Amino acid sequence: MTTGNDATVPSREMHRPDGSDSIPAAGARTTATSARTPAQLRRIAFAGGIGTLIEYYDYALYGYVATIIAPLFFPHQNPVAALLSTLAVFALSYVIRPIGGIVFGWVGDRYGRRRSLLVTVVGIGLANAALGVLPTYAAVGVLAPVLLVIVRVVQGFFAGGELGGAATVIAESAPPDKRARYGAFTPMGTNGGFAIASAAIGVVSGVLATHQLDTWGWRIPFLIGLPLTAICYTARRMLPNTDSHVSLGRHGFPLLSALRNYPISLLQATALGVGVQGAAYIGSTFITIYLVTDLHYAKTPVYWITAAVTLVAVLLMPLTGRLADRIGTLKVAGIGLLGYAAITYPAFLLMDHGSLGLAALGYVLIMVNMAFLQVASFTLTPQLFPDEVRYTGTALATNVSVVIAGGTAPYIATWLVHQTGNLRSPYYFIATTCSIGLIAVVTMRRSLATTPQDLERRKPHMMTTSCTPRSAR
Repeated sequence: MTTGNDATVPSREMHRPDGSDSIPAAGARTTATSARTPAQLRRIAFAGGIGTLIEYYDYALYGYVATIIAPLFFPHQNPVAALLSTLAVFALSYVIRPIGGIVFGWVGDRYGRRRSLLVTVVGIGLANAALGVLPTYAAVGVLAPVLLVIVRVVQGFFAGGELGGAATVIAESAPPDKRARYGAFTPMGTNGGFAIASAAIGVVSGVLATHQLDTWGWRIPFLIGLPLTAICYTARRMLPNTDSHVSLGRHGFPLLSALRNYPISLLQATALGVGVQGAAYIGSTFITIYLVTDLHYAKTPVYWITAAVTLVAVLLMPLTGRLADRIGTLKVAGIGLLGYAAITYPAFLLMDHGSLGLAALGYVLIMVNMAFLQVASFTLTPQLFPDEVRYTGTALATNVSVVIAGGTAPYIATWLVHQTGNLRSPYYFIATTCSIGLIAVVTMRRSLATTPQDLERRKPHMMTTSCTPRSAR
């Protein structure tokens, strides 16, 4: 990746543990970025972002209907246990994601990003539709939860290669001084998926009677994912060659190369991801469950509030991307992490006043921080790795952090509330994950230059640096 602004690395070199030949720090590129027109850049960013939209449409939808489908698939448990079982299946699908990231990272780093991303979006879309036709416990007995687990695991496998791949393609294609504003398309897609999912379930719950929604109406939003998948697949098929300006790995297995040569980058990316995912999944998935189950607000207005609040965050992301290109991505990441840590607890207090207006205000205060943090994270992470392992490194770090703090967030937060009786206890989960993310940001300041001034100082190095993986030397 052409270094610059947020992708620029310090002039110091990274050395092998044995003290032999040094190599330029991860993030330098073997070839110069080929010139792309603004129209091509927009097409690439759109195709990357819409794929993540499909992925997170499904994940959000499952979280939003968890309270509806829990008794349909786990009918012999008390309501809290059934909900926790449903959320455990939600978390289980994330456990498989690192395996998918490894497989599709290998395909993307060895044979091309576009090829991998075409497969992932089709797999995600088909698994999403399959959820809409699953039989319930009343129809097939214990086979119902078994099928639910299988479909979620398959979906998690394909999803493991999606988000990291989309972030990689966009980061590699964008010009250095506009990397964050184009990188914003990735979190715009993920959060757009949350917003559309919430709107879809909001429409269905508003049109149908409660017994209709609880028996068959919940299936409709899952089936809507099929045409969305077709649109995404078409957009990616029409992409220009996104691999012409990167050096794909032809030596060794990308996972082993990433683990052996870039362990610090993996740790930094994973720690930052823990901060991002922990906060994001509390905001985008748990709070909807929390408002309905624990604070007893009506379902339909909560779904619409979630859609509106998420849309606000999405609309802010192009602005925070421009801000990151101006002042530096690490600073914007710090703003998001500190904002989550400072605002979430007071926001929970606002929600617990029996007023939908105050609940919506608290929700907005939390989600604004997402516009800062996610844009910064999805711009920074691909820059920590060189071309040959970038897809694998980005996907692995993203998926491991999702397993640790993302997929588990709704379960842990729900468990905390019901174990402690403290409606604000999920805040402590967010505070912990944000602290881990802040540690990553501090350490990255030593290895990434992220301001326009850094870019100017590093221009001579940018034009001459090449990066060869240690395993190829």
